[in-house]
Amino acid sequence: MKVLVIDDSQRLRKALKEGLSRSGFAVDLAKDGEEGLRYVHANKYDVVVLDILMPKLDGLTLLKRIRQEGNEVSVLILSAKEFVEDRVKGLEAGADDYLVKPFSFDELLARLRSLARRRSDQKSPVIDAGMVTLDTVGRRVTAYGTAVELTRAEYNVLEQLMLGRGRVLSKAHLLDRIHDSNSDTSDNLIEVLVSGLRKKLRRAGVDDFLKTRRGFGYYIDADFPGSAASGSQS
Repeated sequence: MKVLVIDDSQRLRKALKEGLSRSGFAVDLAKDGEEGLRYVHANKYDVVVLDILMPKLDGLTLLKRIRQEGNEVSVLILSAKEFVEDRVKGLEAGADDYLVKPFSFDELLARLRSLARRRSDQKSPVIDAGMVTLDTVGRRVTAYGTAVELTRAEYNVLEQLMLGRGRVLSKAHLLDRIHDSNSDTSDNLIEVLVSGLRKKLRRAGVDDFLKTRRGFGYYIDADFPGSAASGSQS
């Protein structure tokens, strides 16, 4: 998942970058509203974490502008403004969620993951594909009930493919979702990660789960092989 944090506190930006990166997020940082708007225009994000009181361009003005432009990225306001009327203003301006500072990092994580699942029409934190199960909270993967040990990058790619099931995701798209925008990593990395995933799943008894559409990218069937949905249509 790719997140943009827009906040004028350098200390908070650094803390969120470290914490969210450890939790498997790709994180970009902006120090004020104008820089944040440039990032929003240049990149695609799953969630924007937005402060309200910022120099150059305040958070509510930024939020209204991106909504007027038709950008439907999920936005979580993270603000010290705690009164009910402040939360109402934020939500009416187009925010999807509102969290008051100081906050629990675990709660922030839960809210970010919930927003990402909502955009993927995935209600449960556990994606059950029949043969393969992915726990987006515990960041664990099992195949036929047995744990599959993945690297952080392998897990992130598999999560993106399972959340985007039925859609072909290009190497560039996958690379963008697992690295921040300043990364110079080659998209050949995705080929390596997918190859590693296939080998590990195959050792666990799962074959032909990750599919390739040559020249376009990778995908997982909308009806997972071996899932209840797949079986109900037979």
